[in-house]
Amino acid sequence: MRGKRVLITGGNSGIGLVTSCALAKMGAEVVLACRDSDKTTNALAAINAVGDIEAVNLPVDLASLQSVRALAANFLERYDRLDVLINNAGTFPAKPKLTEDGYEMQIGVNHLAPFLLTNLLLDTIKASAPARIVTVTSMLHKKGAIDFDAFKGYSKYSAQAAYNQSKLANVLFGVELAQRLDGANVTSNVLHPGAVATDIVRDMPWPVRKIIGLVFISPEKGAKTTIMLASDEALAEVSGSYYNQCELQDYSPMADDASLRNKLWDVSAAAVGLD
Repeated sequence: MRGKRVLITGGNSGIGLVTSCALAKMGAEVVLACRDSDKTTNALAAINAVGDIEAVNLPVDLASLQSVRALAANFLERYDRLDVLINNAGTFPAKPKLTEDGYEMQIGVNHLAPFLLTNLLLDTIKASAPARIVTVTSMLHKKGAIDFDAFKGYSKYSAQAAYNQSKLANVLFGVELAQRLDGANVTSNVLHPGAVATDIVRDMPWPVRKIIGLVFISPEKGAKTTIMLASDEALAEVSGSYYNQCELQDYSPMADDASLRNKLWDVSAAAVGLD
């Protein structure tokens, strides 16, 4: 990864931090996209302890499309190349919440924010080819359904249904992006890291968090697939694929529906204000 620049959302904890440290140790220049916080400061220190190139954070609130646009502008002002974009950040609120722009929180943070960020950086990523885009989804995308009306909120909120929908959206986006990037020498792949004990469950009741901590795998194990897709030379030309804990698997058949993928793209583009 020496000579490669990586931008990763949510790189200050869990899978994202392990990934950031591993890629920095391989020689990559790591740029975090996280809220400014003590957690982010500590993450930068951990990354810089193992990497040769100083890692920095470009602050962002993924629940704000204006903030995502500011992140992209900040990145493009500083850098002229991006070799790997890792859409890693995610949220799983137990109770219904809306983003700053009025979208259901999970579809907003887990899908619309990375959709916008990726598109705003796409020209630079293409110019940096060979390049890679890696999006963290979940095996629960296979239980999801796309309800476009629910993008503005559910009449009866189910945290699990909202999560499954957002993760299915990740897969539809990742596969469609791979199709649109055909011939550009830029790959787009999606992954399930495994059931990992991370900060995404921070809004869950304490007993649930305790159980999760006991039965879920560690972030170190969960980060292996992201690291592999970001760095493995054997995967340099693999695109439009879904990996579950480093194993190539079939994604939901819904992602083979080109009309659904295109509709999601168009609805998402309108939602985030892309021309």
